[in-house]
Amino acid sequence: MTTTTRRRAKRLLPALALSLLCAAPVAALDLSLPATARLAEERITDPGSYAVPIAPWTEMEGLPTTTIEGRVQRQAWRLDASGLTVLQIIDPLRAQFVDAGWDILLDCEAHSCGGFDFRFATEVMRAPAMYVDLTAYRFLSARGPGGEVLTVLASRSPAAGFLQVVRVTPITPATVAPEVPGASEAESSEDANAAPVVASAERDLIDTLQENGHAILRDLAFASGADELGEGPIDSLDRLASFLREDPARRVLFVGHTDATGSAEANVAISRKRADAARSYLRQRHDIPAAQMEADGAGYLAPVASNLVEKGRKENRRVEVVLLPAVE
Repeated sequence: MTTTTRRRAKRLLPALALSLLCAAPVAALDLSLPATARLAEERITDPGSYAVPIAPWTEMEGLPTTTIEGRVQRQAWRLDASGLTVLQIIDPLRAQFVDAGWDILLDCEAHSCGGFDFRFATEVMRAPAMYVDLTAYRFLSARGPGGEVLTVLASRSPAAGFLQVVRVTPITPATVAPEVPGASEAESSEDANAAPVVASAERDLIDTLQENGHAILRDLAFASGADELGEGPIDSLDRLASFLREDPARRVLFVGHTDATGSAEANVAISRKRADAARSYLRQRHDIPAAQMEADGAGYLAPVASNLVEKGRKENRRVEVVLLPAVE
């Protein structure tokens, strides 16, 4: 498809969607949420992209996903779920997918999804809009006949139920197939001038931070047990400094992480020092106000790779930045 054709298709999308609704109602689905559901947050990117989980997380393969591009609508809902289990919250939504003729891509509960690792490998809207109990959540992804994809993440706290609903309306019908780690998408022979798709790990730091609410600072590397930054400039932190300087109301939290070598107490202490090193860099080199930055450590509680191999341990020794609510 040429660039011109893509643009024309995008302009015609509303009319095409209307014709699909009239000709084949099964292709569209408006989820009916519980009457007590209250919208806590909504974000729409158009055009945007979303990595749809299509299989559980495993240590060998990570989280298999397929990235779909189009209009991405992300919603977080809070509902009165007194006496309801997570299964009872999501069951009526699953039934709506089935009744509408949608294909279920993935349907799993916390343990079978991959537990902690699945939760942190997929996109989740930030608290307090969305809350996930790592031991009690369910995830569902489904594709409609017209290529639209919906994912639902359900969990609950002692006080309320939480639903994250992500709807992706592709410009062209989506083909759901697992992504191969490290593989890049080939350019279409029909459109050699089209801009290549950038892998999520290589996306711009600030775009990732604003879209997902957090980002890994991949140019901060630590040896085992170390918590000091190098002497030279650090690109990710320099870019964060510009981001914070542009708007004094913006706030971030640096979170340090470690591998699983050593005691929990020692690793928490090291992780906090790593986070504080990032914060100190912005204070000393860029004079960013302390009120715009916080620092804390998670120790080895949030790995992104296996601690059984050196490569994984190296990836786990990191600092992430989390976007906090702006100062009122």
